Amino acid sequence: MLYYSLNQNAPRVNFADAAVSGQAPDKGLYFPRSIPKLPDGFIQNIRSYSKEEIGFTVMKPFVGETINDIDLQKIIAETVNFNFPLVKINEQIASLELFHGPTLAFKDVGARFMSRCLGHFNQQRDQAVTVLVATSGDTGGAVANGFLGVDGVNVVILYPSGKVSPVQELQLTTLGKNITALEVNGNFDDCQSMVKQAFTDPDLNRKLLLTSANSINVARWLPQQLYYFYAYQQWQEEKPPIICVPSGNFGNICAGILAFASGLPVQHFIAACNANDVVTDYLQTGNYQPKPAVATISNAMDVGNPSNFIRILEIFHHQFNELKNKVSSISVDDNTTRQTITEVFQQFNYMLDPHGAVAYYALDQYLKNTDTGNKGFILETAHPVKFPETVETAIHQKIEIPDAVQYLFGLEKKSIPLAPTFSALKGWLMQ
Repeated sequence: MLYYSLNQNAPRVNFADAAVSGQAPDKGLYFPRSIPKLPDGFIQNIRSYSKEEIGFTVMKPFVGETINDIDLQKIIAETVNFNFPLVKINEQIASLELFHGPTLAFKDVGARFMSRCLGHFNQQRDQAVTVLVATSGDTGGAVANGFLGVDGVNVVILYPSGKVSPVQELQLTTLGKNITALEVNGNFDDCQSMVKQAFTDPDLNRKLLLTSANSINVARWLPQQLYYFYAYQQWQEEKPPIICVPSGNFGNICAGILAFASGLPVQHFIAACNANDVVTDYLQTGNYQPKPAVATISNAMDVGNPSNFIRILEIFHHQFNELKNKVSSISVDDNTTRQTITEVFQQFNYMLDPHGAVAYYALDQYLKNTDTGNKGFILETAHPVKFPETVETAIHQKIEIPDAVQYLFGLEKKSIPLAPTFSALKGWLMQ
């Protein structure tokens, strides 16, 4: 499998080179030369396969010969060694809970897969790899946990000061060792812009072997397909599901759409957005206009210029009508998000986090306006404990802190303040 730059001005590379470099030399995102089709009978027999077998079957074509089968099987096994339950909320809507991994967030899958791939590739390299990542919330913790102690890999995480939740901040600032957190006095778009500029700066690239652990990196993005297959494995309805994904940088829903393009049955996708509604507007008007990010209570989705949307356009061959027929979007404000958390908890005794609440409301509205008999599921991307102030206020009770994060509250936060400029980041990295 070869990968090409979506800016169309860089050499094609294999999976290993795409994963290590993160971004193409022409600043474009890498995209697979062809979308592999699932083996015959795979979907029909999916309930008879283990998580590991599904993971290997889906990922092998994308990895190609860059990782041998035995090592890839081990990487997959370590990536998906926790549960992905599809939990019924009511008769029409279920929740795919993606918060049962070590950092209680869906990004554990991509971070664990990528860290193990880089560790594998780095065995043949003399130079240490510096993983540079921007986070709007959960990416930082998942990447920090996934890469902690990996030989030959140093991780630098940029996060917007005051714009991540307490648990999220502790997860990315308390590990130490090969993990460094830079606390940026700005928003996520500032962090993401700084990271992107670093990859194309000649001085930095002469000094450091840089790669990204954001979903712009194929090793982070592609394995996110897996939990869509795990959801379908548990799907009991005759009609394919309508899938609603809380969307910020659009890597998650893009992975689901890629899974659909390879043969996974999906009736429709909904990109559930908060006040950052660039894609919602685009699907209504055909005009794509990035905007400055707006802060909301669903902070991991506070992205004004989603990097991965270009990959979605590529999957649909940049045909607006083809995209619009398969994907719709709705923007949900904070008040509606809070109200949804309250109502779902009162009516169905199910606790949503703010991102899941945005998705639930969007899916509920869609189902009310389509044929009866349609059913679907949301992606519940993070445990509610990561957003205690919002959730506890909405449900009028305390959230029990899971054992997986209880220990964090006894650790000391360690971060380095940084101005929201590329020159500040470059100066720090050059030191």
